[in-house]
Amino acid sequence: MENIKKSLLFNASCTALVVTALTFATRAGMIEPWRAEFNLTAQEVGWIVGTAFWGFTLAMVLIGPLVDLIGMKRIIYVALAGHVAGILLTIFAGGFWSLFFSTLLIGVANGSVEAAANPLITAMYPNDKTRMLNKFHVWFPGGIVIGGLMVFGLNALGYGWRLQMAAMLIPTLAYGIMFLKAVLPQTERVSAGFTYKDMLKAVVSPLFLFMAACMLLTAATELGSNQWMTALLENVMVQEGINSILLLVWISGIMALGRSVAGPIVHKLSPSGVLLGSAIFSGIGLFLLSISGGLWSFGAAAVFAIGITYFWPTMLGFVNENIPKSGALGLAIMGGIGFFGGGIAQPLIGKIYDLKFEQLGDSLAAGSITLQFVIILTVVLTIAFTFLYINQRKKKA
Repeated sequence: MENIKKSLLFNASCTALVVTALTFATRAGMIEPWRAEFNLTAQEVGWIVGTAFWGFTLAMVLIGPLVDLIGMKRIIYVALAGHVAGILLTIFAGGFWSLFFSTLLIGVANGSVEAAANPLITAMYPNDKTRMLNKFHVWFPGGIVIGGLMVFGLNALGYGWRLQMAAMLIPTLAYGIMFLKAVLPQTERVSAGFTYKDMLKAVVSPLFLFMAACMLLTAATELGSNQWMTALLENVMVQEGINSILLLVWISGIMALGRSVAGPIVHKLSPSGVLLGSAIFSGIGLFLLSISGGLWSFGAAAVFAIGITYFWPTMLGFVNENIPKSGALGLAIMGGIGFFGGGIAQPLIGKIYDLKFEQLGDSLAAGSITLQFVIILTVVLTIAFTFLYINQRKKKA
């Protein structure tokens, strides 16, 4: 790897992930403006924001398996093109379908970033995968903090959601320029000499299938809740004169801090222990959020944030370390399934909210009950990760 500039490639990957996070954070703040401007129901907005997750899954499933064949750099160019086109189309959107397809394009771009960057990082740091994946994924919540504060600041200045979208073109062009002349390494599977057949066998192994099923639920818990958090708790926060986007910023700030110090925590507790603790904390946090109001919501959100902080990168790190032959395809499938779970969650959460609001006529109660439905996922995850933790302890012994 003499010609590989690891720092440049890592920083470029982080910048690309920041753009992915910005699309997530700004979209969370656009749910209510879109509903008002285009006369959309909560379920319709759920389909629109969920499309970003479908696009991500599509990219991971169709492009992820090609990482070894066409190279990571070409996939980065797919991401760049998708981000630029999706952002511009969103700015000029005129209703449901234009928002739907522009968000789909952004989702494909986001998925392409993950499809290329995750195997890039495991290839550059083969002996430090979980820590470096956590360090890389700092910039998803970190980017949400940046995006949330940007939305808050521009709203305060009277600038609408279209300018907020346009601002994302700056970091998008930045990561494109950083990758332009960089030399990227071969994927870990290629350099290790595993065959494509080995990789295919690995992704149908019992452990991989178990982790894939868990990824569906961890991502639905994290991405489903976070995408709707500002909308579900907006009226709760309004009573205290607080913009609910700040709650998402708070959660994401804690996640960024937690992922930046992931190394010692993962080493001390083991990846399976971290996942079990994450499931427990996220369930408790969701329950507290559903019964809290005003400033107390920030305390509840902190518990939830601690729970979801390590889900995504630790799931990827666990699979790549324990099933190394799964390679780039394994990372792509895990990421794709994760966003598939997030995509399913969006319209379901919107539908539950619509039904509860229709029944109760109270947005506060409807938002609270909707969050309580998500707790079911964390209960299932707690049982699954308890089994995984016990199994891993036995293997280690």
